[in-house]
Amino acid sequence: MFKRHSSQTAIKEEKDPRRNEFEEEVLKFEEMGSSKWLATVASIWIQCSSGSSYAFGIYSPVLKSSQGYDQSTLDSIAAFKDIGANVGILSGLLYSAVSVRRRSSSSWIAVGGGPWVVHAAGAIQCFTGYFLMWLSVTGVLPRQPVPLMCFYMFLAAHAQTFFNTANVVTAVQNFPYYSGTIIGIMKGFLGLSGAILIQVYQTIYKGKPSSFLLMLALLPTIVPLLLMWFVRIHDTNGGDDKKHLNGFSLEALIIASYLMVIIILENIVSLRLWARVLTFVVLLLLLASPLIIAIKAQWMESRRLSRTLYIEGNQLMDDQEQLEAEKMYGRPNPIRYHELPSDAGQESIPHEKKMMPRGEDLNLLQAMRTFNFWLLFLAMACGMGSGLATVNNISQIGGSLDYTSVETATLVSLWSIWNFLGRFGAGYVSDYFLHLRGWARPIFMAITLATMSIGHAVIASGLPGALYAGSILVGVCYGSQWSLMPTITSEIFGVGHLGTIFNTISIASPVGSYILSVWVVGYIYDKEATGEGNTCTGTQCFMLSFLIMASVSLLGFLIALALFFRTKRFYNHVIFARLQHSARQ
Repeated sequence: MFKRHSSQTAIKEEKDPRRNEFEEEVLKFEEMGSSKWLATVASIWIQCSSGSSYAFGIYSPVLKSSQGYDQSTLDSIAAFKDIGANVGILSGLLYSAVSVRRRSSSSWIAVGGGPWVVHAAGAIQCFTGYFLMWLSVTGVLPRQPVPLMCFYMFLAAHAQTFFNTANVVTAVQNFPYYSGTIIGIMKGFLGLSGAILIQVYQTIYKGKPSSFLLMLALLPTIVPLLLMWFVRIHDTNGGDDKKHLNGFSLEALIIASYLMVIIILENIVSLRLWARVLTFVVLLLLLASPLIIAIKAQWMESRRLSRTLYIEGNQLMDDQEQLEAEKMYGRPNPIRYHELPSDAGQESIPHEKKMMPRGEDLNLLQAMRTFNFWLLFLAMACGMGSGLATVNNISQIGGSLDYTSVETATLVSLWSIWNFLGRFGAGYVSDYFLHLRGWARPIFMAITLATMSIGHAVIASGLPGALYAGSILVGVCYGSQWSLMPTITSEIFGVGHLGTIFNTISIASPVGSYILSVWVVGYIYDKEATGEGNTCTGTQCFMLSFLIMASVSLLGFLIALALFFRTKRFYNHVIFARLQHSARQ
C-alpha cells in the first residue's frame, strides 16, 4: 500500500510543471556555492597582479645597461611592449572558442573549457617572456639579438591581454545590467596594478631591478594559475547586485587613495624598511577586503533564495493537497482558482520576455562591416593615442620646463591613480545616467575627449603648475576611454564575441600613439633641440605638439558625438528598455 501511494505521488510530481520549476530553483541554489561574487574577487586579484607592463620604468635601466643598448634600441623594445599589451585579438579569439556555452536543465555550461584556458595561456606567456629576459639580464644567457629581446618583451606584455580579456568579458556576462560599473572596476584595478607591483618592489626588491624581473615572471603567473578556476560565468541576477558592486567600487577608491598617499610620501621622504613593510601589509589587507563584500553578497543571495524556495515549496505542497482533495470530492475549490493568476497573466511574462528587443551578437568580421565600428576605432585612436603619447613623454616635458627629478617621478607615479579614476569613474557615472535617464553611453566618450583636448591645451601653455593640472585631466580622460570602449562595444555588438571585437579596437591605442609620438612629438622636439645631447628647454619644445594633440582630441570628440547620434535611438529602444524590463522582474 505504501509503495503504491509513493508511485502515485511520483507520477503526480512528474506531471506537475511547477515541480520542475521548483527543482530548477533548487539546482540554482546549489550552484550559488560557486558564485559570481567569488568570480569577481578572483578577477580583481588577477587584475591587481597583471599590469606588469606599467612597471617598465623600474627594470628598463638594467635592461639597457646589461645588454649595452642605446636609447633608440630601448625605445624599440618599449614599442613592442605597447603593441603586446594592446593587441589582444588572439586572446579574444581564444575566449570565444573556449567559452561557447549551451543550455543545460537549469543553467548555462561551458562546452569549450571556460575562461580558465585563457588565463592559463596568459600565464605561460608571462612566465616565458619575463623569465627569458631575467636570464639575459643576469648573464645566464648570452647577449640576445635585439629582435629576440623584442619578442620576449612582446610575449610578456601580451599576457596582459589574456588576463584582461578573461576577466572583463566574464564580468560583463555575470553583470549584464551593470556592465559599465563592472568594467570600470576591472579596468580600474588593472590601472592600479602598476602601482601595486611597484610597492612590492619597493618593499622586497628595492635597488635590485634584476630581481624585480624574476618577480614579474613568477607573481603574475602564480596568481592567475591559483585563481583562474573561480572565474566562471554565472547566469544569476540578484536584486542587490548594484549595492554590492558599489561596495567593490568603494574599496577600489580606498585602495587608490592609499596608494596615492604612499606614492607622494615615498617621493618626499625616504621610508625605512620597517615603514615600507608596514605600509605593504596595510596594502595587502586592503586588497583582501573585497572578499568580505563577496561573502556578504553570497550570504544575502543565499538567504533570498532560501526564502523563495521555502515559499514556493509550501505553495507546491498546498497545491498538491488541493489537487488530491479535488479528485476525492470531484469539485474544484473556487478559492484556489481565485488566488492563482489567470492564464492570460501567466502567458504575459514569457511573451514579454520573448518580445523584448535585444542587441545582436556580431562576430568580428560582421562588426567591422559596420560604420559604428570605425567611428569607435577612430575615436579611440584620437583619445587613447594622444593620452599614451602624453604619458610616454611626461618625463621629457618636465625636464624641458625645469621640473625637478622628484617632481617628474611623482607625476609618473601618480599617472596610474588618474588612470584608475578615469577607468572607474567613467563606468560608474555612465551606468548611473543610463539607468536613471537612458543616456546613450557614447555621450560620455564625447565629453571625456573634449575634456582631454582642454588638458592638452593646458600642458601646451607651459604655465607654472600647468603640467600637474594638464596631466590630471589627460590621465583621467585617458583612463575613461579604457572603461567606456569595452562597455559600448558589448552593448552595440553584443557579448558573444566581445573579447575579439574590443581587443581589435584596442589596436587604435598603439597606432595613434606611434603616429603622435614619432611623427609629431618626437619630430618637433628634435627640430627644437639645441642643447647638449639633443636636449630642449623651454615651452617651445612641446607647445606645438600638444596644440596638435588638443586638435586631435577635439576631432575624436566630434567622431564620438557622431557615434552618439547614430546610437541614441538604439540605446533608448533596446538598451534602456532592457534595463527597465530587468528592473520590473
